[in-house]
This record gives sequence, structure tokens and C-alpha cells, in this order.
Amino acid sequence: MSSTGHQQIDDQPQDEIPAAGTLAQPANHRTASQLMRKVRRGRLRLPITLSVVLMVMNVALMVFWIILAAQIYWWTALAIGTAVFVLILVGLSLYLVLTIKEVRLSQRQSDFIDSVTHELKTPLASLRLYLETLQMRTLSEEKRGEFYATMKTELERLDHLISQLLEVKRLDALGMETDPEDILLEPLIRHCARVECNRRQLEVDQIFEFDFESAVIHTRRILLEMIFRNVIDNAIKYGGSEPRILIQIRVSNGGRVITRVMDNGEGVDPEIRKDIFKIFFRGESELERRKTGTGLGLYIVKTLVHLLRGKVTVHDRLDQPGSVFAIDLPGRAET
Repeated sequence: MSSTGHQQIDDQPQDEIPAAGTLAQPANHRTASQLMRKVRRGRLRLPITLSVVLMVMNVALMVFWIILAAQIYWWTALAIGTAVFVLILVGLSLYLVLTIKEVRLSQRQSDFIDSVTHELKTPLASLRLYLETLQMRTLSEEKRGEFYATMKTELERLDHLISQLLEVKRLDALGMETDPEDILLEPLIRHCARVECNRRQLEVDQIFEFDFESAVIHTRRILLEMIFRNVIDNAIKYGGSEPRILIQIRVSNGGRVITRVMDNGEGVDPEIRKDIFKIFFRGESELERRKTGTGLGLYIVKTLVHLLRGKVTVHDRLDQPGSVFAIDLPGRAET
């Protein structure tokens, strides 16, 4: 990037840039959303149409065979032929279901590749811009400090993404090199909240409210840290414009510890509540991307929670808009 480009960036009034982006954003999102819906419908149209046509033909042939065999009293052939036609119909139905699943998985994989590419390129472009500016200009110490802080944030963002990608490959064996231990949940969750806030240069006290009962879980620390860091990251990301998050711990009489992470966002559409825990799934397409992410975080959460013989669910908040992620794990009250 040339020095002229930097001069244009510096000279442009900052209050004008968001205004232009804000005006263009709704139209761009609508166009992108319509385009993506057309593309996805096109991918599914052929296998669905082919399967339906074959099913109709199979039913028509089965009806014809039943009528023909009944007229000539060929009961053995009638029974065998009907059974064969039914098996063919079941096979076609399974083929249709599996094909639709495969197409949707392919779509999620494609979105995943696009999102990872975007997540990698964005901090790299930012780092390049700041480095070139530092090389070509003489800046005050205060400005240099701001640049260095931003560059550190972008590097931490890259490190988080790469770590997340590597963790997915070794989820089943994660933490096996260490022995399980009794872990107090409250300090661990406070640590996870602090790490995620530091990564975004946010203050914990301004975002989080804690309502804890003393609880202990016997497991490997790294597993719990990954679970709660990803859930908290998701809550901050999809919370309101000014996130407010309540984390609650309750211990049940049946030897279970239930942790609820409540945000103040728009909530999760009931139609996709099961899908959000699938690998590569994102609630929005890459053409209408408004939030960072790769679609791996909640998949990691569900996989590790199941590994610990627990379960994770999501539902709406009752007291205000937002979602609640409830993580139910085996544990006990602190004695």
C-alpha cells in the first residue's frame, strides 16, 4: 500500500466511514441472503427431483403389478413383487435423505473454508497495514503504543483461530497426558471470562455478572477451560451491542452441576438450535457475515461435554431477550 493510500485513510473524516457502511449494509445483506438461498435451492433441486420421480415411478409400477397379479391370481408373485417394490421405495427414500445430508455437509464445509480464509486474512491485512505505516511514518510514542496494542490483539486472534483448528483434530485425546483432578468451578470460569475479555480489550466487571454456588468437578482442567472459553466467547460475540452476560452455577441433589451462560443478544432461532452444535455450522452464510468465527466453537463444546458424560442445551431467556446455554456435568458441591 502506498503512502498516498495511507494519507487518504488518515485524512478521511472518521465519522463518515461508519455512516456509509451503515447505509449500504442492509441492502448488501438482503442481496447476499437472496443469492445464497438461490444457490442452496439449486444444489438440492436435482437430487430431490430425481428421487421424487423415481419414487412416483416405483409406486406406479407397484400398483400396476398388484392389479395385474391379482387379476390372474398369481399370489406368490404378488407378494414377492410387492416386497421388492417396497424395498426399492425404502432404498430411494434413504438415498434422498443421505443425499440431502451430504449436500448440506458440503455447504457447511464450503462455508467453513470461506470463514477460515476470512479469519486468517483479516488480521494479516491489519498487521500489514500497521507495519507499513510504522515503516513509512514518524509517529508519536502514544500512537506507536496504540499500533502495537492493536497488532498484539490481531496476533492473539490468529493464535486463537489456529489453536481452535488444531484442537478439533485431537478432541478425543485432549488432556490425556494429565490426570483428572478436583477442580473448583468458580475460579476456573472467572479465569475464562477474564481471558476472553482481555482478548477483546474489555473489562470483566462491565460485561459479566456471576451467581455461583460452590461446585467441584473431577476431570482434566484443559477440558473445562476449552468448554467454558468457547461458550463465553460465543456469548460475547452474539450478545447485544453492549454485551451483558450472567453466569450461574447450581448444584443438584443428583450429583450434577448445571452452569448457565446467559447473554442479552437476539437469541437462537428454534429451528437451528440442534444444528448450531454441528461441525462447520454457522447461523449466517459467508455472504452475509456479520460476526467472526469458523463454526467450530460450539462443536468443540458439545464434543467435550459428551466426553465428560454431560449434556449441553440452549433455550431463550425468560426475563429478557437473549439465549441461555446450559451445561450439565457430573459433579458435587464443595465440602
